[in-house]
Amino acid sequence: MEDLERAIHFRESGQLEEARTILLDLINQDSMNPSVWYQCAWVHDVMELEREAIPYYKRSLELELQDEERQGAYLGLGSTFRTLGMYDEAQLIFEEAIRTYPDRREYQVFYAMVRFNQAAYSEAMEIILKQLADTSNDKGIQEYKKAILFYSDKLSRIWD
Repeated sequence: MEDLERAIHFRESGQLEEARTILLDLINQDSMNPSVWYQCAWVHDVMELEREAIPYYKRSLELELQDEERQGAYLGLGSTFRTLGMYDEAQLIFEEAIRTYPDRREYQVFYAMVRFNQAAYSEAMEIILKQLADTSNDKGIQEYKKAILFYSDKLSRIWD
């Protein structure tokens, strides 16, 4: 779809209003195309119109958006909910994303942010520490990986 590619190019080059105009027109022309809805959500997010992005993300997922775009829509919607203080909604989206794509670590990290916002500090830290230990190539982190993982769920414990 030529217009969709043009809109993506405009978004990527910072011509956000132009991208938004094209995408809104495309939704009117082809309301069943999940990629158009996703790109429209994305451009609203980039324009800091988070609240307006939500229905576009939701519709793209309802229309069975696929592959990388679907993964991006989960992240975008969950992150948008979080930034708007809609923590319970964000939690549900990230839990679904984690179930659907268990190997995508970014969902764990954003989920930890949500849990922090919900004052579940120990759980948030545990998630982050596990992600750090499992993904860091830093020599010191790897040297102490076993200890980091051991303490990740025992941060409040006081050892006698």
